[in-house]
Amino acid sequence: MGTPCGVPSAPGGRVIRMSTQPDLKADLHRYLREARDSLLAKLDGVSEYDARRPLTPTGTNLLGLVKHVASVQLGYLGETFGRPAGEPLPWDDEDAEPNADMWATPQESREELVALFRRSAAHADATVDALPVDAVGRVPWWPEDRNEVTLHRVLVHLTAEVSRHAGHADIVRELVDGSVGLRAPNDNLPDVDAAWWSAYRERLERAAREAAGVEA
Repeated sequence: MGTPCGVPSAPGGRVIRMSTQPDLKADLHRYLREARDSLLAKLDGVSEYDARRPLTPTGTNLLGLVKHVASVQLGYLGETFGRPAGEPLPWDDEDAEPNADMWATPQESREELVALFRRSAAHADATVDALPVDAVGRVPWWPEDRNEVTLHRVLVHLTAEVSRHAGHADIVRELVDGSVGLRAPNDNLPDVDAAWWSAYRERLERAAREAAGVEA
C-alpha cells in the first residue's frame, strides 16, 4: 500500500510523521524580536534633537520610547522570573517623577540608552531561551490577586506592548522627517511615489469632509 498523498516518506517507504503542534514560545519570541527591531530602527538617521523632541501633547518621543521598552523588558523578562539583570534604573524608583522612563534627560546619552536597550533585549532573550513556556513567575507591580503569570502570558503581554510602542514610533518618525515603513529592507508599504501619497491624502480628506458634511 502506498504512502498517503502529501505525506513524506523516508527511504524504504517509512512514513515520516510531521508535527502539527505550533511552537508557541518560538512564535511569540519571533514577534517580540521583530517589534523590538522595528522600534529601534526608528532612531536610524535622526538628529540628537529629533530623537528626543516631543511630537505629541503628551510628550511622545523616539528615544523615550526606546528607554521605556528597555525598562519593561528587564522587568517582565527579568525580575518577574527571578532573573534580575542588575541594571540600575533610577527612573523606575518609587520616588521617581511620573513618566521619568518616557524621555531622556540631557545627561542620558543616546548611546547609553541604545546600549541599555540592547542589553535588556539580550537578557530578555536569555530568559525566554532558559524557561519553558509554562514557567511561572510573578509581576511585582501588578495587583497581588493576578500577578502570578506564565512565560506564555508575559510573552503575549510584552509583545503587545512593544508592538504598540513601535506603532507610536512609526507616527513620531513620520512627523519628524516623513520617513515611514516597517523596517529595511521590507517597509511593508505600496511601491508608489510622493505624488501618489499626496493625492491619496487629499482623497482621504475629501472623503472625510463628505462623510461629515463639512464644506471644503
